[in-house]
Amino acid sequence: MAPLALETVPGVLLLEDGSIFRGRVNAGTPPTVAEIVFTTNMTGYQEVFTDPSYRGQIVVMTAPEIGNYGVNDEDPESRRAQVAGVVVRELSRVHSSWRATRGLQGWLAESRVPVLEEVDTRALTRHLRSRGAMQGVICVGEEPSAEARAALAASPSMEGLDLASIVTTAQAYAWGASDAPYHVVAIDFGVKENILRLLADHGCRVTVVPSTTTAAEILALRPDGVFLSNGPGDPAAIGYAPGMIREVAGSGTPMFGICLGHQLIGLSFGGRTVKLPYGHRGGNQPVKELETGRVLITSQNHGFAVAGAGDRVDGTDALRVTHVNLNDGTIEGLRHADLPVFAVQYHPEAAPGPHDARPVFSDFMAAMARRRANAPSA
Repeated sequence: MAPLALETVPGVLLLEDGSIFRGRVNAGTPPTVAEIVFTTNMTGYQEVFTDPSYRGQIVVMTAPEIGNYGVNDEDPESRRAQVAGVVVRELSRVHSSWRATRGLQGWLAESRVPVLEEVDTRALTRHLRSRGAMQGVICVGEEPSAEARAALAASPSMEGLDLASIVTTAQAYAWGASDAPYHVVAIDFGVKENILRLLADHGCRVTVVPSTTTAAEILALRPDGVFLSNGPGDPAAIGYAPGMIREVAGSGTPMFGICLGHQLIGLSFGGRTVKLPYGHRGGNQPVKELETGRVLITSQNHGFAVAGAGDRVDGTDALRVTHVNLNDGTIEGLRHADLPVFAVQYHPEAAPGPHDARPVFSDFMAAMARRRANAPSA
C-alpha cells in the first residue's frame, strides 16, 4: 500500500457524541474509525505508536509538540505501527537527535497512520476526561462526510473485542541467550519488546508463543516460569485464556503478568473486569505498594481494570491486592493466596520510563529460583 501524502488539508475528528474537533490531516486519508483515547506521555511517542496495546485506538497526545527527536530503529515495541491514528497539537517537521534515522511525519505516512494536527488537544482531552473514551472518526474536509458518519455509526465498541488474537505472533520464537540460566515461556497477547529485553537482561531464555497456546503445550516446554503479556482489547473477550492460566498455575510453575496479563489472572481466579471511563495512559501514575506503603510513579496503558476496592478483589478470596492506584483507588497489583502467581497493572518495563517499578522483574526471578531450589531431585 502506498504511503499517505505528506501534504496536509483541512480535516476533522468527529466523536460519537457529535462533538467535532478541527485540524489538518494528510491528503488522501480515508475515514479512519477507532476508540479515541489520550496519553500524557511527554516523550516516548515511538514506543506508544508501536505498542500492540494501542491496537484499534486513535491516540491523542497531550504533549503540545510531537516528533522533535524523530524516530529510530532501536526503540519500537513491535515491528510495525499499531495505532489506528494520531491527534496532535503540533507535528514537528524538524528533528534533532543523534539516534534518529528519520522524521516522525514520514514514518507515520509510510505506515499509513493518519495524523490530525493543529488540534486543540487540551480541549479534546478535557472533553474525554468528562465524557469518557468513545469512538471517533478522522476524515478529510471542513465537515464530516456522509461516508465518515456512516463508518462511525457502524464501528463496534472496544467492549467485547478480542484483539489479542489479532496482534499475537503466528508462531513461537526465541528471544535471549540460549544458555541463559532460566527458561521463561511468554504468552503473547500483544507483548512489548522491551519486556522481552528485560527478561533477557535478567538471565532468561524466552520462548514467545501464540495467545491460544494450550497449557499442555506450555508445560511440555518445561519452563521455569510463565509470563502473561500486555495486549489490546477487552480481557473478558479472551475466553480461551483463563482455563490455560489455571492449569499452568496449578502445576506450581511461577507466573507473572503485566497489564492485560494482570487482568486475565484476575478473571482466571474468580474476579471480574470493568471498563474505566477514560483509562490510565501515560508515564505519571502514582501507585501505592500496600505492604510497604512505598509509592511508585508508573507508566500505564489500559482501559480495563480488575474490579475491587481496598485490599479485596470482587468475587474471589483466592487473590490478594498488592498495589492500588492513588488517583482513583483501582487495583494495580495482585498475588495469589497459595500459588506462585502475581501480576501488576502498570508497566515496570516502561521505556523511556519511569523505572520505579523495575524491581518486579527481580521478584519473578526470585520466584523461579525458589521453585528450582524446592524441586525434587531427578
